[in-house]
Amino acid sequence: MKKLNLTTTLMAAFAASTLSLSPLAAQEMKAKPAGDASPVMVMDKATFVKVAASANEWEIRSSELARQKAQNPELKKAAEMIIADHRKAGDKMKATLEAKGPAPAMPPALAPKQQKMLDQLQAAEGKDFDTLFLDMQTQAHMEAVGFFRTYAGSGEDQSLVGFAKETLPSLETHLAHVKMLVAMQ
Repeated sequence: MKKLNLTTTLMAAFAASTLSLSPLAAQEMKAKPAGDASPVMVMDKATFVKVAASANEWEIRSSELARQKAQNPELKKAAEMIIADHRKAGDKMKATLEAKGPAPAMPPALAPKQQKMLDQLQAAEGKDFDTLFLDMQTQAHMEAVGFFRTYAGSGEDQSLVGFAKETLPSLETHLAHVKMLVAMQ
């Protein structure tokens, strides 16, 4: 029993000390330049291309919905930026792949997770749509930043590594912009 209480006390102390440092640590954290990307894991070219293309398509389709359904005009502006940047990124990835020969086929459909997210957005209306769109964009861009950072730091195809490094700042900008919109709600 004493051992359990000591373990519980130590865990609570650790959690309290970690939480008390969080605001300070958050203030000191700054986005790393893409060249400083450090890999979380190693990713192969085929996986990167498949996931990046599918995520890119989701960003475009979900933002097209926001252009039509969002109530907040700032969301509509963000959707326009996302659409333009992601179309540009998709074209750049395709050109990068084609420069080395026949490009692998881009996924014709969204990944199942992304299709479900798009279906949820299509069903949402009004302020519920705005909230859901921002939540999904925040999550999707957090995943994309991690994914692109990983490939930028560990990718096997140097031309795609360059593409990932070039695209990463745009993804980070989208993430920051979406977080700012969340804070304004």
